[in-house]
Amino acid sequence: MSPEYATEGIFSLQSDVYSFGVLLLEIITGKRNKGFRHIDHHHNLIGHAWLLWNNGRALELMDRYLEDSFIESKVQRCIQVGLLCVQKFPENRPDMSSVVFMLANEEVALPRPREPGFFTERGFSTDTSSSKETANTEIALSITIPEGR
Repeated sequence: MSPEYATEGIFSLQSDVYSFGVLLLEIITGKRNKGFRHIDHHHNLIGHAWLLWNNGRALELMDRYLEDSFIESKVQRCIQVGLLCVQKFPENRPDMSSVVFMLANEEVALPRPREPGFFTERGFSTDTSSSKETANTEIALSITIPEGR
């Protein structure tokens, strides 16, 4: 779910691009964004991909089952396109026709991705005494009426 949809309820074609970027990163890693855990930090899969990309270690994202049958330049390109798709601001994301073009044409230089949306660390409580308590929560319901684009 794109940041603008999750926080403001704004859905657009760029929200679909965001979702495609998440899916692309999930395919490369063999892991789901939801529930992703890493021993060194509390980032989700997108945040983890961003950290590795910035440290020049993007290939560490790749699913180990792909190790015997991958072309490094293609995997790097898929990761970069995935990160371009999940950029925080919708106006920075490419449109889907550009995504298809970037994936199909390796000779085209790609721009450097900017920080993705939902990159911040999740907060985890270290207080174990409250883990057995039952929390009271309020359930909110919103109804979205779909309209044609």
